[in-house]
Amino acid sequence: MEENKKNLNFIELIVEKDLAKGLNEGRIQTRFPPEPNGYLHIGHAKAICMDFGIAQKYDGICNLRFDDTNPTKEDVEYVDSIMEDIQWLGYHWENIYYASDYFPQLWNFAIQLIQAGKAYIDEQSAEEIARQKGSPTQAGTLSPYRDRPIEESLKLFHQMNEGLIPEGKMALRAKIDMASPNMHFRDPIIYRVIHYPHHRTGTQWRAYPMYDFAHGQSDYFEGVTHSICTLEFEVHRPLYDWFIDELKIMRPEDGDYRPRQFEFNRLNLTYTIMSKRKLLQLVQEGLVNGWDDPRMPTLTGLRRRGYTPESIHNFIHKIGYTKFEALIDIALLEHSVREDLNGKAKRVSAVIDPLKLTIVNYPEGKIERMEAVNNPEDESMGSHEIAFTRELWIEREDFMETAPPKFFRMAPGQEVRLKNAYIVRCTGFKKDANGNIEEIFAEYDPQTKSGTPESKRKVKGTLHWVSVPYSIPAEVRLYDRLFKIENPAEEKDFRECLNPNSLAIKTNARVEKELETAQPFDSFQFQRLGYFNVDPDSTENRLIFNRTVSLKDSKNK
Repeated sequence: MEENKKNLNFIELIVEKDLAKGLNEGRIQTRFPPEPNGYLHIGHAKAICMDFGIAQKYDGICNLRFDDTNPTKEDVEYVDSIMEDIQWLGYHWENIYYASDYFPQLWNFAIQLIQAGKAYIDEQSAEEIARQKGSPTQAGTLSPYRDRPIEESLKLFHQMNEGLIPEGKMALRAKIDMASPNMHFRDPIIYRVIHYPHHRTGTQWRAYPMYDFAHGQSDYFEGVTHSICTLEFEVHRPLYDWFIDELKIMRPEDGDYRPRQFEFNRLNLTYTIMSKRKLLQLVQEGLVNGWDDPRMPTLTGLRRRGYTPESIHNFIHKIGYTKFEALIDIALLEHSVREDLNGKAKRVSAVIDPLKLTIVNYPEGKIERMEAVNNPEDESMGSHEIAFTRELWIEREDFMETAPPKFFRMAPGQEVRLKNAYIVRCTGFKKDANGNIEEIFAEYDPQTKSGTPESKRKVKGTLHWVSVPYSIPAEVRLYDRLFKIENPAEEKDFRECLNPNSLAIKTNARVEKELETAQPFDSFQFQRLGYFNVDPDSTENRLIFNRTVSLKDSKNK
């Protein structure tokens, strides 16, 4: 039992203590509350695994609630993508809610705060309000509208929602404490005017609640027991509690129930930005090819690149949940997908930059079927056949006209093994008019066929290959890190840190014929090259493969 306790994260320990105390009658209810203003990224995956994972582990429920309090930034496209990403990670919500579901209740609560003398309409500009709040070391000054008559604030609040007040002209502020050391208590804005149709409520509302006003109350209305979020909301928690205290005064029938908030460290990755605003900039400015660009840290981008739900879960399990912020090396994420695919991806042959190899002593027209193991990590995956012929394709970088001493690939007079086939010795080569190597010639040793008793002779180099007539064309996209510096989020203009070599497209690749039936998102290990998956843009006549990750851990691929 003690060993199990050691393996729990600090939030799981809190939940277990609450269950032991019988809090909330043993009920566990969480929620995942994304704002539908962009696609989810790997940082959100950490929150999803916490919110849904806690509910799953302790027989509770987790609801999906969209924080749709700012109609100018939200879109149904984002709502749909968020639901797809959660399901892809293997989770299911109990209910779908929206903050807009609670607009009538939040409106009534705001009215009650005004009537109780705890909220007022302020006509200062946003800049004036910000200046008037003071600083962490200096108390704020009172708004000239702070003691506005209650009836006047009520009238203006209604006018805000009726569309009679221009945007930015008025705001509703809670009346709390302009000298509080917590800046969030200095009469926070709780409603502002937005003249923009909402994707669910249309033009029904023109006065919209701020996130800090809507969030805690939404938890309260839903019956959330454990409101789990990232550390930047820790300083907001006292304000959420203040609003709940006020709400409970007005709803004594709810008894002792209240949601409790707990915070964990957010995910920060090297060579990555996590700001949805900056990710949106990348998309809108055409610096990437959409939200699902495989270089993006979005879940849809990672999925398109070939990351698996299991690899995401394993990565999050490795980094864990703490109260301390850290910058996680992206190599750990890459290792997680490499580790997962190593056990499940089929091994196939592909040549990205083809150079023709002719085996001059191999009979013309002869075809041999060589056995290729599908995955040495899993015997149950069996094997498949690959055609061996007189003319083959090998990687251009596997040949050197003048090779250094420790170059164990193909060079004049040098022997190498062709994987799953024979040992061959390079006998010569041919150049084109520009002096580029266009064909290599070799002789094979028929006594060295892989898998036969006579094949025991060893050579230091083994090359992959595909048959010229029995391979198919493909496009291969080699993805690398989107940024060239470790922490682009710290730079003044993150766009100046973009890696110009984050994508290389190889349009003349050749892959073994076995892949002609491959489907979008299928993953493979291209022998000696890395893990690749089929891009959804592939067609019947044009296969496209994305490199998920190289075969070996490397910070400088």
